[in-house]
Amino acid sequence: MAASSRKVCEIFVAKIPWTVAGKEVKDYFGQFGHVKKCLLPFDKETGFHRGFCWVGFSSEESLNNALQKDPHCLEGRLQVQRNKRLFAGQKSSRDAEDD
Repeated sequence: MAASSRKVCEIFVAKIPWTVAGKEVKDYFGQFGHVKKCLLPFDKETGFHRGFCWVGFSSEESLNNALQKDPHCLEGRLQVQRNKRLFAGQKSSRDAEDD
């Protein structure tokens, strides 16, 4: 199946406090449905994450459940929006992902 025809079930999350880990983000969004992946990029120089991530859900229903809640709070208010295109990022050892 071509990437352009695949349904994107991802959200982009911003304003993540530096005290929050990828597992916590994944667990938080797990209340809306099965989370396939949580990509939280890290800054190589500081060792801290960059304050944003992509969360991928298994279904459109889970995605919609997450988008319906507002505000999202996890040690502060998060900014959440639908990710409109597939994220072609690299996996790192710090990604929280189901096998």
